[in-house]
Amino acid sequence: GSRSFSCSFRCGRFMAKRSASVITLVTVLLCLFCGQLCFVQMAPPAARPVVLAPQFRSVTSNADEYTSTLVPAAMAVSCFLAAFGLRVSSSVSCSAKKKGVRVVDGKEIPWNLFGPKAPYKGTIVANHTQPHTLTEDTGDGNWETVHLTIDHGGNMPYLEGQSIGVIAPGPDKKGETPAKLRLYSIASSAPGDDETSNTVSLCVKRNVVLDGEYANRDVGEDTPDKAGTHFPEHRVYRGVSSNFVCDSSPGDEILITGPTGAEMLLPDDPDATIIMLATGTGIAPMRSYLRRMFHDAAGAAADGSRTFKGFAWLFLGVPFTKSILYDDEHQSYTKNFPEQFRCDYAVSREDKNAAGEKMYIQTKMAEHAEELWSLMQKPNTHVYMCGLKGMEKGMKE
Repeated sequence: GSRSFSCSFRCGRFMAKRSASVITLVTVLLCLFCGQLCFVQMAPPAARPVVLAPQFRSVTSNADEYTSTLVPAAMAVSCFLAAFGLRVSSSVSCSAKKKGVRVVDGKEIPWNLFGPKAPYKGTIVANHTQPHTLTEDTGDGNWETVHLTIDHGGNMPYLEGQSIGVIAPGPDKKGETPAKLRLYSIASSAPGDDETSNTVSLCVKRNVVLDGEYANRDVGEDTPDKAGTHFPEHRVYRGVSSNFVCDSSPGDEILITGPTGAEMLLPDDPDATIIMLATGTGIAPMRSYLRRMFHDAAGAAADGSRTFKGFAWLFLGVPFTKSILYDDEHQSYTKNFPEQFRCDYAVSREDKNAAGEKMYIQTKMAEHAEELWSLMQKPNTHVYMCGLKGMEKGMKE
């Protein structure tokens, strides 16, 4: 794909006095050389699954690790053969590895600029696009979802659909300090919510489990969190990373890693159809897409229209109406781009379909089965799914 190797052998005249042993040695080296080429061509590259419609299939990215020995071997054999009258001309083109960069579909994207051993120290900043707490209290222990913005000073560029890691101070379940890295999908477009390319935003649900198998607060020990919620009458487990993020305030420091992820990148086709299936905070990458398509100055065309000319359809599943995320933005896109954007919510604990079944995301999709099937016949339709693991079974059914 992105690299090729071609060589031509121009053999000089062999003199009869050259020994058979030399010819044998040359032959062996040639076999080894050709064998190396075969190894490079046949070695399995790292897979990069991408979900596309109408079929779910996977494609592969190039495997840089299999090229590291190719060029030195070619040079060594070439020099040896030249000493015995064999001239080898070869041309090698390959993409050299760069730190913090990965080649995906022939394009360089930012990749793991900062790792767990050397994370970037960012700063929490106020967000004037969304409030800190996005949801309203539903009575559930884990009702709260927050929108958090981090200033990375332009040091961590990323693309829509990628993720970053957060390292909470800890201790975690195993008592480790700092806690183990936790990955979160990015909820802002590449320029950031402030469009300065200096910030990144996350959409994080506070993980609170009452009277479960594991607890890090015994009865009477749970104290109010930033949202004022506490459950002193229960044994409580509070997720280390999510509660650290949800309790953060502007000015706080936060250790982040990444960016990473190539499975959820948007296609380059401006006329593509994008179908987005999300539950809860799985809305994060979808929001990043929609900001790029319908909001940011970076997505504006010279004539004032948008560079995205296709169609985007969002299905979002949540338990309560109070749990719906970024509805103000969705309503704005629906109003301003009625021919290009459509949004449907599935509120499982409040709504039911005509058969009296709970309105899960797959139930809502079934109501539009013919339209969806028609869109999925198009070769440039792309389907993205993010959210609770259980939704995958429902989608398959």
